[in-house]
Amino acid sequence: MIKLNTISFSYKEFESFEELNEGDRELILAAREAANKGYAPYSGFRVGAATRLESGIIVCGANIENAAFPSGICAERSSLANSVSNHHNDKPVAMAISALTKDGITNYPVTPCGNCRQVIAEEESRTGNQIRIILSGISKTLVIEGISNLLPLQFNKEDLKVNLP
Repeated sequence: MIKLNTISFSYKEFESFEELNEGDRELILAAREAANKGYAPYSGFRVGAATRLESGIIVCGANIENAAFPSGICAERSSLANSVSNHHNDKPVAMAISALTKDGITNYPVTPCGNCRQVIAEEESRTGNQIRIILSGISKTLVIEGISNLLPLQFNKEDLKVNLP
């Protein structure tokens, strides 16, 4: 018998930047500033990510495109690589993501790609800490509590355990 299951996720939606708490606004502004530093000569789509660590430090990353696609890196992975490389024992607690085109900040929030979702999931697993994800556009901001809401049925280290005879 075939069983149909449904996966749902929860998020908070804010229609105004002012509705957000001061910490989230600060993180979004850092992500927007990071997007300005993105290198996107091919797509013109620059993305910035700002990750707040437990200590309060904010580390940023921007997307970097490369003519030898897919050799570039996304802003989310850039930010987490910065975090792990420079603040290894300081756990990420939140990440804001913002995107920019030639017309300015995108109207609606952009979401992390599949690769970035998997890297965020791995970082949550590595640190044992849930990462609050803040997706920001001009007309709305989405706040998601943990990557499992964006990446259900995750592939993780438990999937690598093999029982061989």
